[in-house]
Amino acid sequence: MTTTTHRPAGPTTGRGPAAPTTSAIAALRPLPPGAASIDGGLWGHRLRANREASVPSGLERLHEAGNLRNLEIAAGQAEGEAEGPVFADSDVHKWLEAAAWEYGREPDERLLEDVLRVTRAVAAAQAPDGYLDSVPQLRGVERYTDLPWSHELYCAGHLFQAAVAQSRATGRRELLDVAVRLADHLVATFGDGDGKLREVDGHPVVEMGLVELYRETGTAAYLELARWFVEARGTGIIAGHGKAPTYFSDRVRVREATTVEGHAVRAVYLGAGATDVAVETGDTELLAALERQYAAMVDAKQYITGGLGSRWEGEAFGDPYELPADRAYAETCAAIGGVQWAWRLLLATGDARYADQIERMLLNGFLAGLSLAGTEYFYVNPLQVRADAHADEERTPASGRLPWFGCACCPPNVMRTLSSLEGYLATTTGDAVQLHQYAPGTLAVALDGGTLRLRVETRYPHAGRVVVHVEEAPAGARLALRVPAWAHGATLDGASVAPGAYATVDRALAAGDAVVLELPVAPRLTAADPRVDAVRGCVAIERGPLVYALEQGDQEPGAVLDDVRLDPAAPLGEEERPDLLGGVVVVTARGTVAERPAVPAGAGQYRPAGAAPAASRPVTLRAIPYHLWANRGPQAMRVWVPVA
Repeated sequence: MTTTTHRPAGPTTGRGPAAPTTSAIAALRPLPPGAASIDGGLWGHRLRANREASVPSGLERLHEAGNLRNLEIAAGQAEGEAEGPVFADSDVHKWLEAAAWEYGREPDERLLEDVLRVTRAVAAAQAPDGYLDSVPQLRGVERYTDLPWSHELYCAGHLFQAAVAQSRATGRRELLDVAVRLADHLVATFGDGDGKLREVDGHPVVEMGLVELYRETGTAAYLELARWFVEARGTGIIAGHGKAPTYFSDRVRVREATTVEGHAVRAVYLGAGATDVAVETGDTELLAALERQYAAMVDAKQYITGGLGSRWEGEAFGDPYELPADRAYAETCAAIGGVQWAWRLLLATGDARYADQIERMLLNGFLAGLSLAGTEYFYVNPLQVRADAHADEERTPASGRLPWFGCACCPPNVMRTLSSLEGYLATTTGDAVQLHQYAPGTLAVALDGGTLRLRVETRYPHAGRVVVHVEEAPAGARLALRVPAWAHGATLDGASVAPGAYATVDRALAAGDAVVLELPVAPRLTAADPRVDAVRGCVAIERGPLVYALEQGDQEPGAVLDDVRLDPAAPLGEEERPDLLGGVVVVTARGTVAERPAVPAGAGQYRPAGAAPAASRPVTLRAIPYHLWANRGPQAMRVWVPVA
């Protein structure tokens, strides 16, 4: 095992959701809130909807669902019984985090009043010894006796993240004081010492929360407890409760695991938290193990959309290459956790593949979970919905996006991700800035020699031209731009650049300069590894970073999606549609649709092998970005299309 003694925390160099200390293993440093801003384009629209619709409606839903009332009852300010799932507090904490980052983006006193009112409710519910989780408190559950399912530490982790966000974005300490009391209680309760509990939570996230609280406060005991939780997994604790450990990512020790398994959200939250521990403790062995696990996930257990989790049973990863399109679970929260893990690995290593992952997950697996209006959500994100799909329960995509869920983990998770999105755009290293994600907006980055001010002009991802205008540049400032792995033929200032890496501007930067990155976003066909049985013989359409989907309403009359085939030899076309779904590029393809033969009743669904194929006719297929499907009502959809 390669570790170093815990070093005292240095000040954080970026103060977004993940801010490694100056002593951490980190190739790149995040920017502080406000250093980057998005003011237009695809993400600009989504950020406005989040601020104006998602965050306000989220607070209303938390009132209606009883989450906030639970806290009031626990505080003795109201009467009644606990409502909702045992982890109901976590949705309040995620909303608080979202609202804090949103306030940091643009201060608003009415929003701050809401934040402080909810914060007071949380603080009032806290027990004198620091314990805080309203539902177990109200239901008389003995503390920490059923951690595989009670989510007590999961709720604590989300509280820690919300408290750090509130401290960094608003300068207020009210929630941070609550978090410190709870964290001190956990430090006194868990570990290997005399009288301490040797237990882990069934749902990781406390690890991320504890590390970030350490980064904010400098209290080394929080980092040590996070390290202990990571090392304790895979040592038989969950199995000791009579539970199957695979679901809980507790079958194998983290540093010995070679892939991800079990409940997808649990697995990626654990990976993200363990990465935080590795970089802050100097544990290069653990960091290398986590890189291998992430690579194994990408290579064999991830959907083309970046979606994670192929089994409805257990909301779980399947076996390698087990990726059914129509039964994909691909929970919105799993994509968010995948982004959080990739971001931490990007900061640690500087490897462009993690920025590619963030882009794929954000623009496809994550964004599909939210309506254009910002008030309806998908919990589950399959890659195919059949024409006669039955809308039988709230998580079934055939039901369409819904305004809330009984298990409402996804909506406030979406909110906090969008509120902190600008922090994923760029990083810094001394005298250099690295651009990872492209959106119109501005950056003002403090470098060793002064401030580098940039304005980004682009229609990306719909168009591939990215122009970076230099408004102010200190001597020696350097700039690097990510070239996505798919971008073969990309150029920087007219010179060819390699895909899958960062292209560095090779001249001195000065005010008035314009750096031009051209990314070829022409549509292309993609095939899956042949071991993915579910989509063998199929292709998907991609254009730039966007995965596309066929939606039934865009097809010719009679071209039922279950019966269409795509001609891979025919060229793909493009059509700008500013009037459609907020403005998109529609991709067209040539194909055929088979005529369904008349079959006598009772003849069954099977035919002799080698029977003559059904007659077919040519059709033009039309595809839209996958993340936009179901914004015109739920309907048949597919990403993978059989070839003609």
